[in-house]
Amino acid sequence: MTQATALASLSRRKSGKTGLRLRGGWRINLLYVPALLLFAVFTVYPLVSGIGFSFTDWDGYSPGRAFVALQNYLRLFQDATFRLVLLNTFIYGIGSTILQQVLGLALAVALDRPFRGRSAARAIIYLPVLVSPVIMGTMYYLLFQYNQGALNDLVVLFGGHRVAWLSDQATAVVIIVVVNSLQFVGISMIIYLAGLQSIPTTYYEAAMLDGAGAWQRFTGITIPLLQPAFATSIVLNLIGGLKLFDMIKVMTGGGPGYTTNSVSTLIGVTYFANQSAGYASAMGVVLFIIIAIFTLSLNALMNRRRLEQQ
Repeated sequence: MTQATALASLSRRKSGKTGLRLRGGWRINLLYVPALLLFAVFTVYPLVSGIGFSFTDWDGYSPGRAFVALQNYLRLFQDATFRLVLLNTFIYGIGSTILQQVLGLALAVALDRPFRGRSAARAIIYLPVLVSPVIMGTMYYLLFQYNQGALNDLVVLFGGHRVAWLSDQATAVVIIVVVNSLQFVGISMIIYLAGLQSIPTTYYEAAMLDGAGAWQRFTGITIPLLQPAFATSIVLNLIGGLKLFDMIKVMTGGGPGYTTNSVSTLIGVTYFANQSAGYASAMGVVLFIIIAIFTLSLNALMNRRRLEQQ
């Protein structure tokens, strides 16, 4: 008996002890049941309930709900505030993703080379990922706030005038994108480091013997062989950016007015402050659809490019 056959036989015996046999030869592993129950309770049920609420006029508190069909969705297309917030959401998602890929890949390439203190540098760059976005947002708010902000104190020290960094929509949105990217760039760095270390060094040695320069090796070997890492990093960063919430609430509160809100923060305002749970649910469904479309499209694109290169 080969090792593979022995392992397969052992696996069947173990699954037989924990599994439930059904008609037609199907078998259910009972160890999966707790995870499936948790997934159903905390993911499937809220999603289905949210879709149901989106077709109602409900304040979120009263027991009665009036069915309004597609009125909440039609209202979304006519809501100028929602269109502005949707644009902000795309900026947060796409802007953060692009910035994190550029910085993450650059840091990964720099820290892939052996030098003294390399492990400490990796840990320092990844450390902000472990910090709560609320804490990180508060730290940067103290840096950018108008009165007693560290950055404005430096501006005044050198003879300038205080700047309302977080009171202008365009400036505040850019700052949030940069801060969010700096906090989570460590995720991209780790993914790209793993991808770089999986590339055989023989490819680079052969390219150097053929006279390829550093840039040619990077574009001809590193970039193509990092396609799986690109797919993973881009999808993770894009999902995180599109559903950005904590950083916005702490740094600007969605203001001035609604101008720096994302769809996630606007859902909270609409549900709790405006007591319009049905309309907020419709926003949540739209956000879910947007994230699903982006994720599935990117995965399909990356898979197609990977197949073309094989």
